[in-house]
Amino acid sequence: MIKRKVADTGLEISALGLGTVKLGRDKGVKYPQGFTIPDDNAATNLISLAKDLGINLIDTAPAYGISEQRLGPLLQGQRHDWVICSKVGEEFNNKTGDSSYNFTPEHVRYSVERSLKRLETDYIDMLLVHSDGNDEAIIKKYGILELLTDLKAEGKIRASGMSTKTVSGGLLALQQSDCAMVTYNLSHTEEEAVIDYAAEHNKCILLKKALASGHICQQDQSDPVQQSFNFIFSHPGVTSAIIGTINPSHLQGNISAANRALKNC
Repeated sequence: MIKRKVADTGLEISALGLGTVKLGRDKGVKYPQGFTIPDDNAATNLISLAKDLGINLIDTAPAYGISEQRLGPLLQGQRHDWVICSKVGEEFNNKTGDSSYNFTPEHVRYSVERSLKRLETDYIDMLLVHSDGNDEAIIKKYGILELLTDLKAEGKIRASGMSTKTVSGGLLALQQSDCAMVTYNLSHTEEEAVIDYAAEHNKCILLKKALASGHICQQDQSDPVQQSFNFIFSHPGVTSAIIGTINPSHLQGNISAANRALKNC
């Protein structure tokens, strides 16, 4: 699988990334079907398959339940094979299934140090702010992207950015950081202006919900997965799409479809 640069950070990531919310959380998710969190053996096999098929980006977050805690041991001895993306800002309560948010500088630093311990690493390759939807207010009130720049200078992270929910927030995030994570798929193109900006200014775009959390696959059309990847990768501003499947067959199918789409870009 081809790899693309993350702005001017020196990082290169595969055009598909492996999302790991399903490794650590099964409450408060919006997938069309229920699932069972895989055990360590199944998770290890999934990660190995992704790596063997060319994926080097793995996406996690404190909001993904126990995902970070599991990835630390699971990635032991493989640190240099992976670009790890994690987040700050959103917290998840495994007992209640509820999320809460804290964007203060004190909590951001606490969250980063906790993620480093959980992931058993000295640095996080990509760190994003996990927005609650008030993108601009978070950036302006807390100075959070400036703090991430400080963390880069300290060697704690290598690239900074924000998982946004608005066009104005995405644009502001890209003006002050390396990356924005946005929603973009066949049924949601409202944030395309952020991707346009990234293409014009050498910034990184990660896509969340590229398959609409699996809902695209339920649509009555021919090969919705292939159509989805043809669509998203036709935009030159897209760096990588995060795919959160825990089904090895689905993972292989997604990678094959993405590779076909990328050949035609």
